[in-house]
Amino acid sequence: MPSEKHKWYIDQTSRGTAHMYGIEYYIKSLQTQYQQVEIADTEFFGRILILDGKVQSAENDEYIYHEALVHPAMLICPSPRRVLVIGGGEGATLREVLKHPDVEQLIMVDLDQEVVKLCREYLSRWHQGSFDDKRVELIYMDARKYLEKEKNTFDVIISDVPEPVEQGPALKLFTTQYFELIKGCLAEKGVFALQAGDSSLPFIESHSAINNTIIRVMPFVQPYRSFVPSFNTEWGFILASAYPSQLPPADEFNQLIADRNLDLHYFDGETAGAMFALPKDMRRRLEEETTVIDDRNLLTIY
Repeated sequence: MPSEKHKWYIDQTSRGTAHMYGIEYYIKSLQTQYQQVEIADTEFFGRILILDGKVQSAENDEYIYHEALVHPAMLICPSPRRVLVIGGGEGATLREVLKHPDVEQLIMVDLDQEVVKLCREYLSRWHQGSFDDKRVELIYMDARKYLEKEKNTFDVIISDVPEPVEQGPALKLFTTQYFELIKGCLAEKGVFALQAGDSSLPFIESHSAINNTIIRVMPFVQPYRSFVPSFNTEWGFILASAYPSQLPPADEFNQLIADRNLDLHYFDGETAGAMFALPKDMRRRLEEETTVIDDRNLLTIY
C-alpha cells in the first residue's frame, strides 16, 4: 500500500500501463505558453522534472540518460569544436558536451524560455552552471525555423527534446523534414544524436518509426539503448551521420575518453558494447518497420 506521507504521481506510459512516483513535495507546477511543467521532490529518485505529464529526468539517475545521449556522438567526432543542442532545457546536456576540451562554441536552441528559467533556478545539480559558460549561446525559438536560417555547420548536433505528445512543442521534431534540416546543418563528417523514445518491447513503435525515418535521410544510422531506472525501461537513442561511419571498439572508446580526460560515471567502452548490442527481437522489429514520419504523417505517442 502507498505510504500515507506520499502523494502519488502517475505517469501514464501507454493506454494500459503507468509508472507511479511517490512525491514528497511539489516545487513548481505551472502552464507555460507551450507546455505543462512540474518540478517535484521524490524519496526514491530525488528531484524530478515533468513536462506535459511525462517524467523527463530525475536527479539520481539523469547522468545515465545524458551521458548515453551525448558522449557516443562527441567521441565519434574527431574534433567537436562547434556543437548545437536542440532542447535540453535542464542544462545537463550542455554540462556533458562542455566536458570535451575541443568545444569552442555551443549553441542551445530551446522553444520554451520559461522552462529553461525554472531549470536554471531549481535544477542546479543538473546544469552545474553550464548556462553561464562563456562558450554557450542560448537562443529561444522554434528549432526548425532556426535550422532553416542557419548558414553555418556543426560538428555535432544533439536533439534532446520531449517525446512527440499530441499538441506538444516537439511534434514536428521527429519528421523527415526535420532530419533533412539536421543533415543540411552537419559538417562534412558531422554526427547527429537524438533521444528516440522507449525502445523496449512492446513499447518500441515510436522508436522504430523514428529509426526508420532517419534511415531515409542519412547513410549511417545506429540505434542504441540504455536502461534508465526512473523511466523503468530501456530508453532508445540514435546516432546518425551523413557520411559512412562505424563504431569504435571498446578499447578505442576508452582511449578517446582518456585522451580527452573525461570524468564520466556511466559511459565507457564496455558500456558502449552493451548499449549498441541490440537483442534479436528488437533488431527484427526495427528491420520490419515501414512507418516514415513526415509533416503530413506525424508520430504521436499516448
